[in-house]
Amino acid sequence: MPAISRPLSSCDPPRRHCGRQLTSQSVYLLSGRLAPWFAGGAAVLCAIGLYLGFFVAPSDPHQGEHFRIAFLHQPSMWISVVIYILMAAASVYGLLRKQRVAAMLASSLAPTGALFAFLALWTGSLWGKPIWGTWWVWEARLATEMLVLFLFLGFIALHETIDDYRRADRACGLLALVGLVGLPLLYFSVYRWSLYYGTSNRSLPAPTGETSIIATGLFVMTLGLFAYTAAATLTRLRNEILKRERSSDWVLTHFRGQQ
Repeated sequence: MPAISRPLSSCDPPRRHCGRQLTSQSVYLLSGRLAPWFAGGAAVLCAIGLYLGFFVAPSDPHQGEHFRIAFLHQPSMWISVVIYILMAAASVYGLLRKQRVAAMLASSLAPTGALFAFLALWTGSLWGKPIWGTWWVWEARLATEMLVLFLFLGFIALHETIDDYRRADRACGLLALVGLVGLPLLYFSVYRWSLYYGTSNRSLPAPTGETSIIATGLFVMTLGLFAYTAAATLTRLRNEILKRERSSDWVLTHFRGQQ
């Protein structure tokens, strides 16, 4: 590792391709710069999306006011699946290329993915009770979302259980890869099971009426939750880097320079 002549600061340009240690260092500094911007964007976009969903969008003639839960439910479900795909991709990349930063990114994504998977299931139950008359139905989409939540929780638990970071990254990478292959199989198997036994595929019906306002609200909420995901992941990634490299020279020099 090259000698560091002075303490690092957030104004220092990230150094690239200078070794694994400096890659973590550059990611740490870059994450610190980007996270506040994403957090600010998330606050603004979510405020606009909730305003459109709860105050501007008209009531649905069939679902009444209950359809407004969709402004949290739908984006949460979409984002939880996207986060899982990103987490699995980062895990596999880190596993194949032995990139610790990719593995740390995967572990930083998992808590936010679990949060949105739980939020999607919770709001789906709140919506399903008055519309369907039950809190839960065994439907392909909901069953897949529940598996996504279990995969996130399993990923987090497995990572926390194994003390050796390298072994934990390898085990979590394999789990994420198995889940990525299993999710489409589960979706289609439950879907075929529903058709075979005559169970209707209950999808939450799209509200009618001012669809442009509703679509805009859903789109803005999705962007806002994506921005929150980025801010939370980058902040968690910085903590993960510090936890793993707390004894490295660049971390000690960085914090010694801030005292």
